[in-house]
Amino acid sequence: MNKPAKIVEKIVKLFPRGKFSADPFRILICTILSQRTRDENTERACEKLFARYRDAFELAKASAADLYELIRESGMYRQKAQRIVEVAKILVEKYGGKVPDKLEELLRLPGVGRKTANIVLYQGFGQPAIAVDTHVHRISNRLGLVKTKRPDETEEQLKKVIPKHLWGPMNGSMVEFGRQICQPIKPKCEACPLNSECEYFLQKNS
Repeated sequence: MNKPAKIVEKIVKLFPRGKFSADPFRILICTILSQRTRDENTERACEKLFARYRDAFELAKASAADLYELIRESGMYRQKAQRIVEVAKILVEKYGGKVPDKLEELLRLPGVGRKTANIVLYQGFGQPAIAVDTHVHRISNRLGLVKTKRPDETEEQLKKVIPKHLWGPMNGSMVEFGRQICQPIKPKCEACPLNSECEYFLQKNS
């Protein structure tokens, strides 16, 4: 196993994070809600939304305004409400209310980028997929796993050096690692279990 793979394996072991749902539709909608907001806000918004609407068929009949108060805590709630209703309608009309399990089809849905699509593929369908958010992009470059400017480049480079069985778990684990230790500003390098293997730390202390 190469050095990047060993580092990711260590992160996955030290900062485990389980799947929050097995329902592809719930995963899709909650991931759309999670964009540019904190996890706790996303969780509350998801709970309120799915307490009222159970599936794509029910959400497809709603108007965006019906969702405003339910998902307000997630931020950008008007835009997200519009996207969610649009997505639900497409799923009902084109896929019989089911979430597609192909990357290309997921990317055609409103508000769905590569990160969201890859989370759905792994969490909902058990497919190997690397979801690159700000945490994964920042940490991968800081540790020296990749040298990239954009998240899509990070995804492609990670696929070359990380074995497939770690692709799915690494997103959740890196998010936890990023929250607890490898924060965007003032990372807790002295307390980091990976500092002896981290390019950023070694350069800072050279």
